[in-house]
Amino acid sequence: MNREDFPMLMGDMVYFDNGATTLKPKRVIEKMNQYYLEHTSNIHRGDYDAAMKTNELYDHVREIVADFIHCDSSEVIYTSGATMSINMVVFGYMRNQLKKGDEVLLNKAEHASNILPWMKLAQEIGIVIRYVPLSPEYELTFDNIEKCVTSKTKVISLAHVSNVIGDVRDVSRIGKYCHEHHILFHVDGAQSVPHMKVDFQNSYMDFLSFSGHKMCGPTGVGVLVGRKELLEEMEPIFYGGGMNSIFEDDNSYEWKSIPTRFEAGTPPIAEVIGLGEAIQYLMEIGMDSIHEREKQLKNYLLSNLSDMPNIIVYNQKSDSGILAFNIDGVFAQDTSVYLNHYHICVRAGNHCAKLLKDILPVKNTVRISLYFYNSQEDVDQLIEALRNSKDLFKIVL
Repeated sequence: MNREDFPMLMGDMVYFDNGATTLKPKRVIEKMNQYYLEHTSNIHRGDYDAAMKTNELYDHVREIVADFIHCDSSEVIYTSGATMSINMVVFGYMRNQLKKGDEVLLNKAEHASNILPWMKLAQEIGIVIRYVPLSPEYELTFDNIEKCVTSKTKVISLAHVSNVIGDVRDVSRIGKYCHEHHILFHVDGAQSVPHMKVDFQNSYMDFLSFSGHKMCGPTGVGVLVGRKELLEEMEPIFYGGGMNSIFEDDNSYEWKSIPTRFEAGTPPIAEVIGLGEAIQYLMEIGMDSIHEREKQLKNYLLSNLSDMPNIIVYNQKSDSGILAFNIDGVFAQDTSVYLNHYHICVRAGNHCAKLLKDILPVKNTVRISLYFYNSQEDVDQLIEALRNSKDLFKIVL
């Protein structure tokens, strides 16, 4: 599906590490090159033609993002990625809203980026982190979340799709519950926004974070979306040029309006333009088509793994393109090195979800993360390599 758009797929590589980063279509690369070759300039500073063109392209991306995830363009903040976005939520907003003893609900399948900032805030002001138990299938359910809510619960922060188990959390139901119970709701969309339709407004999200490089865009750019009234209360965590209206030697200053006040300094201009092109590309394909394609490929893979008793799959039921497995008795990294011999790219390790080891029977897994440009032939090559894995140590060693 659209494989011809990706220069890296013209060789013999099979790329299954899409949860870490995705490949880039030629049109995204060309759009960024056009900025460097034809109208390099800073934004909102120059009065010449090249600068005007750059301003227009850069500012229009907010409209593209707003249309893509259903929010107002003034609620779109450019960041360096989901990690920066989450840190802005925690230290720019939550630090000033929460107090000692307030509870934040997380779960042990979360990525480090959605745990470590909260841990730091717990050290600073004494909030209490509570971890919602996962189901026997290692999934986060609404029922388990509801059971953990107390009168002290002020925030629920979770990944829409977990990056190891790949379970799709019911953010619409959770968001509605949070809205009704006056609980702030932050969603890490790094593994969902690139793969399925996400509706910021109708899911009652307060904040949504995601990265460009996981959705056919460039590295170094991401988005934080926040409800307008919350952004008005949020403090910038970076200060400098571009985000202020005035400052004087008596220490007085005024910030610009949202979202510009959160974007100090020269932003990743080419990357923002590339992100806009990537989003337009995905919308042309259709997010429903992308999600269905991934599920078809995963089901095909699972059906072929079912007759391999030495393959242990940890997330048979998850409704995404992520599959976590191990070869029985083989360290995950050895499997990754073995598959590389066949030019198959996978991820091995704890996948930055270091608390999941408290629940899973193993610390490290091999992760297959599918995307729409993967093919059935790619999956067949993986299946063939796994069937031949009795020779794994001859290759690895």
